[in-house]
Amino acid sequence: MSVPVTLRPIAQLELGETMDWYEKQREGLGLELKDEVDRVLTRIANAPLNFRPVRGPVRRALLSRFPYAIHFLPEEDGIVVLAVFHTRRNPSRLEGRV
Repeated sequence: MSVPVTLRPIAQLELGETMDWYEKQREGLGLELKDEVDRVLTRIANAPLNFRPVRGPVRRALLSRFPYAIHFLPEEDGIVVLAVFHTRRNPSRLEGRV
């Protein structure tokens, strides 16, 4: 059963900046990233517990084509996306987002 997904403002900002960066690399690539993010968010909404926990209740879903991960928190009434985060960035930068 699918549940609602909400992106925190910082996650929305990260996604927007990442889309802009990819769009500058090649026209249309930013939209391709967004399409993949949307597909992964749909998978998360349908089965959030299928994804590996990385810090306490926070779970992570990897994108397949782009080197990004979606860090999210499953809650009773939906999913809260904490970050759209490059997999090579220091994960300590995610501290305090829960």
